[in-house]
Amino acid sequence: MISTLRGMKDILSHESEKYLFFIENCSRIAKNYGFEFISTPILEETALFKRSVGESSDIVGKEMYQFIDKGNNDVCLRPEGTAGIVRSFIQNKMDKAGGVKRFFYYGAMFRYEKPQKGRFRQFHQFGVESFGISDVREDAAVILMLNEILNFFKIKTLLKLNSLGCHKCMPPYKTKLIKFLDTLDGLCEDCKRRKSINPIRVLDCKNDQCQNLLNKAPLLINELCDECRDDFENLKSILDKFGINYEVDAKLVRGLDYYSKTAFEFISEDIGAQSSVAGGGRYDRLVEFLGGRATPAIGFAIGVERILELIVIDESKRDGIYIGTLEKEGQDLAFRAATILRRKTKVNIEFEGKGLKNILKNADKANAKYCICIGENELLSNTLWVKNLEDKESFNIEIKSLGEFQW
Repeated sequence: MISTLRGMKDILSHESEKYLFFIENCSRIAKNYGFEFISTPILEETALFKRSVGESSDIVGKEMYQFIDKGNNDVCLRPEGTAGIVRSFIQNKMDKAGGVKRFFYYGAMFRYEKPQKGRFRQFHQFGVESFGISDVREDAAVILMLNEILNFFKIKTLLKLNSLGCHKCMPPYKTKLIKFLDTLDGLCEDCKRRKSINPIRVLDCKNDQCQNLLNKAPLLINELCDECRDDFENLKSILDKFGINYEVDAKLVRGLDYYSKTAFEFISEDIGAQSSVAGGGRYDRLVEFLGGRATPAIGFAIGVERILELIVIDESKRDGIYIGTLEKEGQDLAFRAATILRRKTKVNIEFEGKGLKNILKNADKANAKYCICIGENELLSNTLWVKNLEDKESFNIEIKSLGEFQW
């Protein structure tokens, strides 16, 4: 028997309902904020992620599904969504057109990492990217949107917030941090590698020994330039006005190298050690790094699998129609009825029923609102027997009236 690869899974049955419910409502909320759907390829040039995500990240260093294709191209399965959308933004000359562009996306991402609860090698993200606005109100709007999404699904979270500075205040801070790191003995191998490539990533290390060594590390939030400090204070003020609870986390650096200024994560205690359910931030220089015209940008991504664990769908609400036949001769009539009704609602059909009791049982299992059954009497009268599974009332209806009835 051939099985799924380790760290990859099928989305089946009840979980697929949750997935669609999640994507549909995230998309609806994103559209309300002026975002439009974009879809980019799953397969991209490896160079795209090395230049954007950064050599210091674990994603590029350890986790990419990278290979040489039959055309001798160095390619990989996308490990995250932002880089591909920035590539599309530049390739389609949207950076040169100016103005504001806002996109939302969803789909599969791939990282070769150790599978664990809520974390898979093929996983799904829903995210948004906003281009062309440097005003911190856009940062606030993106955070408010993400907060609205999490509230809609009744997920209890805490917002963690930080500023990663800009090209003015980041370089002198890195110099100061490196001097501090050079005094430490006992950093893990990953931190030693990060120190020479992107030292602020050391602050994000999950190794307990490293965190103890970093207790007295200088923090960027204390070294911000006037512009970055003012932006951060304004962002906090806006969030305060809208009643958003947050905690400033001076060691929050995010996992990717392209972030600057605003960085944020929403965490939940309901999913154990992997507490981050969504996060993002500003990346004002990434478009320029990838060869485009300098364009301010901000976005976020949600880990769908982690969210699905926390979503509860109201199963008491019935929906749709279940059709079954008691007689083989009723199959054509059942199919005709299903075709008419599918223009109005969801329909499941069973062509070889094993008695009314069995058909009603299957309709109940499908959580249908109505059960339609066709037996000998219905064939003679050219009608359908209908039972409302909510109020338990039953009646007969002519097939010509199916389209007019309010199901």
